[in-house]
Amino acid sequence: MNHRDYVILQKISSELNIAKVMLGDETLDQFEEDEKTKRAICMTVINIGELVKNITEPTRMKYKEVPWKYAAGFRDIAAHKYQTLRMGDVYSTVVNDFPALLSQISDILDKEEDEHT
Repeated sequence: MNHRDYVILQKISSELNIAKVMLGDETLDQFEEDEKTKRAICMTVINIGELVKNITEPTRMKYKEVPWKYAAGFRDIAAHKYQTLRMGDVYSTVVNDFPALLSQISDILDKEEDEHT
């Protein structure tokens, strides 16, 4: 993996952690009533998607188990269809999908760490 992809993966990991901290232990109902958190989380989704789009094809192919297209696609929906975006889907993604993605990214970073230290 090239150094640029490694750095991008570190940034994705950071964004995933930021979303976790921002959401905290809010319930779906609390999240849907919290305009500031909704907007902040959606911006984080956009950031993650943009970062994913910059991962090179060789890295994507090496780690096919990572849902690269899903992350990039969700970014597009959050960015271009915000007004019709279902916040329940955003909440579910952060609560259910982000931890798995963070685990996958962390595993990749651990595997690649020796090359980039």
